[in-house]
Amino acid sequence: MQDKRDIGKDENMKSLQESRKEIDIIDEEIIKLFERRMEVCKDVAAYKLSTGKPVLDRKRELDKIATLKTKATDEFYSHGVEELFEQIMSMSRKMQYKLLTEEGVNNDIGFDVVDELPKEDVTVVYQGLPGAYSQQAATEYFGEKVEYVNVTTFREAMKYVCDGKADYAVLPFENSSAGIVTDVYDLLVEFHNCIVDTFDVKIEHCLCGVKGAKIEDIKEVYSHPQAFMQSNSFIEEHGWGKVNLANTAISARYISEQNDKTRACIASENAAQIYGLEILHKGINFNATNTTKFIIISRDRIARRNAGLICISFEMPHESGTLYQMLSHIIYNDLNMTKIESRPVPERKWEYRFYVEFEGKATQAGVINALSGINAESLNMKILGNY
Repeated sequence: MQDKRDIGKDENMKSLQESRKEIDIIDEEIIKLFERRMEVCKDVAAYKLSTGKPVLDRKRELDKIATLKTKATDEFYSHGVEELFEQIMSMSRKMQYKLLTEEGVNNDIGFDVVDELPKEDVTVVYQGLPGAYSQQAATEYFGEKVEYVNVTTFREAMKYVCDGKADYAVLPFENSSAGIVTDVYDLLVEFHNCIVDTFDVKIEHCLCGVKGAKIEDIKEVYSHPQAFMQSNSFIEEHGWGKVNLANTAISARYISEQNDKTRACIASENAAQIYGLEILHKGINFNATNTTKFIIISRDRIARRNAGLICISFEMPHESGTLYQMLSHIIYNDLNMTKIESRPVPERKWEYRFYVEFEGKATQAGVINALSGINAESLNMKILGNY
């Protein structure tokens, strides 16, 4: 005889299967209604194209959602209706941006495509003194057939390019151990220059002192904050005082000028040779694969033909879900995001500017669609480069 508990289980299983079948039927109806709605949205896109109206009408969307929420039978369903129609309206906008792009609207994002960057008879500016890692990056990337100019600050380097005093600037962008160079990120928004390429330099920091100095003589170490971050374990182990200077090469020159055996610097082997210092310990950075990514900056909006990354910055209304809405344009267009960073927006407490890097080319339809959507729905979007 079958156990009553087993009979109950069978009945419950049948009930579950029936419920699932009913859900399948409802889902099919939802798909039909969704497609019907999107077909009508094509008519809306055609109208906006003919009249020049923007795709996003946020007031209309909010009013519509508020009305739809009142039709729900309880608070849980009301929240669900809000989320559901936020997504439906987002998909509608993305389709409209796509249709506008296909009609030639917003197709040009302002980059001229070149086979290669000119690397002869040009002027290249870098921050720091000879011996700085920026100089190493510049010479390894451009070679010897260019004129090099060095300046004191990142801002000066950006201004040299913006004012036409230099064709390119080479600036540190990100280190694999210490993270982003925040000042450079901020300057990319401030100046109308753009990233045209990147170049990686393996970083090997050395502890350098004057002739005759020994490690046991050292009491203070001088260098750039990033170098200290990358070599922190070694410095802390010895308990030395730390003094920040503008860059590693300036630190090397300073130690050479002071000629004090109790002072040392963190700098490259090249800087030690240039300023006549002895290497007291080589490879003091804690990460043996320590690498800095440098960016090549130009005032011309150009992209190499084989460029494969886009970098943008944007700000957003301080509202729930806005970052997701911006990034959804990248997802919808089958683009792969490779990095996201944020920086405080000056004069606006607790508001942030986002920097997003994703794979793509300036001429790619999906990229143009994504940029059109983000530009329309964010604040102060800027394309920082295609490289």
